[in-house]
Amino acid sequence: MNPVNADQLVDIVRGRLITGKGALPFNGVSIDSRTIQPGNAFFAIAGENFDGHDYVATAIQKGASCLVVEQEVDMPVQCQSAWVQVNDCIEALAQFASWYRQQLTAKVVAITGSVGKTTTRQILYQILSCFFKCRQARGSFNNHIGLPLTILSAEEEDEILLLELGSNNPGEIQKLTAIANPDIAIITVVAPSHLAGFKSLDNIIKEKASIAQGLRTGGVLYLNGDQPDLFDYVKKNFDNRIVTFGENDRCDVRGVDLETTGGQGSLRINGHRIPVPLAGKANLSNVLTAWSVCSDLGISLEDFIEAVQSLKSASMRLEVDNIGPLTIINDCYNANPASMSNALHCLSSMVPNTNKRKVFIAGSMAELGSQSESLHEQLGQEAVTEGVCVLLAAGPFSKSILKGADRDSCLMCAFDKTEQLCDNLHKWIQPDDIVLVKGSRSAGLEKAVQRLKELFGNH
Repeated sequence: MNPVNADQLVDIVRGRLITGKGALPFNGVSIDSRTIQPGNAFFAIAGENFDGHDYVATAIQKGASCLVVEQEVDMPVQCQSAWVQVNDCIEALAQFASWYRQQLTAKVVAITGSVGKTTTRQILYQILSCFFKCRQARGSFNNHIGLPLTILSAEEEDEILLLELGSNNPGEIQKLTAIANPDIAIITVVAPSHLAGFKSLDNIIKEKASIAQGLRTGGVLYLNGDQPDLFDYVKKNFDNRIVTFGENDRCDVRGVDLETTGGQGSLRINGHRIPVPLAGKANLSNVLTAWSVCSDLGISLEDFIEAVQSLKSASMRLEVDNIGPLTIINDCYNANPASMSNALHCLSSMVPNTNKRKVFIAGSMAELGSQSESLHEQLGQEAVTEGVCVLLAAGPFSKSILKGADRDSCLMCAFDKTEQLCDNLHKWIQPDDIVLVKGSRSAGLEKAVQRLKELFGNH
């Protein structure tokens, strides 16, 4: 980030300088004493399992030039760092990021949605980096802490800043978009997710649409035109410029003839066939979403097509990996009913006209509230419909998944824990299977992927 001093920070976050030199500048922000760099500011955030105030001494030893704290702590002798006291370190971090965003010349792109926001962000990053100096969120830095940290990591020379906005409960997107103040906002897909907090799809639509509230004057909202309920709600409640993308002929940016086979696919835009080196129809939609933005940023379709050819799969998101004769579709970063459907469709498209078995290793989906059991039963039904031959489920709703499946049509087994599933994979998986591994983050199904690699890596 561009250097800021403690005196400026005090004014921005309405804090007070406890001690140290207020003119002392800092050149970055950290909340983790393990990764702090000399000259950084350390925000002593208190979380559920840690308290940053316990690590202030470590931050000083590593060269932190500014400490932001909520309470006074013992100061090392001859400490030269500036100390700023605030009422709430998390709120101060948000205030600082909001101020810093206004200093940036970069065009800010903010992405939300129930499905596809992280993958779309990473696709946009890979493509836009061919034409602009881009910066994007690390991992899934999409909450009230991660988003400010991403904004504060931006440099003066950055031309595009790609942000991701996530939400588990009503009101969170509104707070995040107020900090981000984007020039461009994108809503990928709205679908049932985090129902424990939202209760209904209507509430999810309202939540995702609230990203428009933070748009800068003249900003543009890009949204999925294949979801009429979303479009109607946005059109009724916001007066921003709207650009729709999708497959129907009413969309401003239209993709047609979406086809996927194996680990790749293609779609047609403006009469041009675009090969896409990514698995699953959902990724074709993500590429179409990216084009709707790229075209407005002055990128030609020819240059866009060329950039698409070098796309790489995001880690643990429809990531196809061949381990000897075994094919793994690693999509175990997270899951909700819509993304499960996308992944199962991808599995189905991987084995046309072959005798290879389709195997689904399913982890339970989290935060679905009172609909958890019924939605997991529907998942089991869908797995059978997509031709799954072997269904292995793990987690608290594993038995619900099997309940929804037709026991006469596939082999199946439920496990209470992921570790138990891993210990039994050798009994169920054959060398030439195609295996989809997917579940919510809490399922930890990357352990199953690792076990499969251990079992079949030497074949």
